[in-house]
Amino acid sequence: MVSMGTVWDRTAEFLSDNLGTLLPIALGAIFVPAAVSGSLSGLQHGAAPGLATALGLASLLLAIVTFWGQLAVTALALDPAIGRGAVNLATRRLPAALLVTLVLFVALFLLAIPVGIILAASGADLSGAAAGTMPAVPPAAGLWMLLYFLVLVPVLLWIGARLIVVAPVIVGEQAMFGAIPRSWSLTRGSAFKIAGVLILYGVVATVAYLAATTAFGAVITLIAGRGEDGLSLATVLTMIVGGAVSTAFTVLGAAFTAKLYLALRAAREPAAA
Repeated sequence: MVSMGTVWDRTAEFLSDNLGTLLPIALGAIFVPAAVSGSLSGLQHGAAPGLATALGLASLLLAIVTFWGQLAVTALALDPAIGRGAVNLATRRLPAALLVTLVLFVALFLLAIPVGIILAASGADLSGAAAGTMPAVPPAAGLWMLLYFLVLVPVLLWIGARLIVVAPVIVGEQAMFGAIPRSWSLTRGSAFKIAGVLILYGVVATVAYLAATTAFGAVITLIAGRGEDGLSLATVLTMIVGGAVSTAFTVLGAAFTAKLYLALRAAREPAAA
């Protein structure tokens, strides 16, 4: 059995021993895109359609850069001896990782179809959904949607626990779609422990981010004021602080999943350790 405490210890040791190599990746590929993307989101409110589309594409590009940075951290955590070669490995594995992630997002989207069916069956007006307007939820549909989400959330958490090492498999084993069943196999018997870690990680990361951005944002807004166009000095500085917090947790999460993959593989395949 894999001990989550041992995995955390190995993660902390890796981060402290490889800080010099991790820092350029974290700053250039995770922190900067996070800070810039957060600032751009303020410009999207009330923007003209053409500008809003351009800002959306820019945000998508920044998200891909961040994803590449996570792959680089994963590669380094899998083999610290690779050093700066982790960047090259992440670049080679990026197309496969993006394609697998896209397929998983499509599968996730399909799980939302019952919500549309419930709304349509209850007589909700869905004509504005294409424009991004949330339709009014009839009282009759509210209960059914609540019941569906109460079932869906734990199912998604369990699936997320079973697929948590997909990225390390893609990077470490040069896999593509085979990374999905591979992760499913490696996490067999450990899903509930992994789900517990995911819940703890999500709660701590969310509280830390909200605490940093809310407290700092309130103070800097009082000092610098709030801009009228959605982008101000207060907004930019708040996004920088939020980007720093999210960067720390993003690097931590990528390193942990890599070390978890190594521990799961060693437990199931001692010869490969």
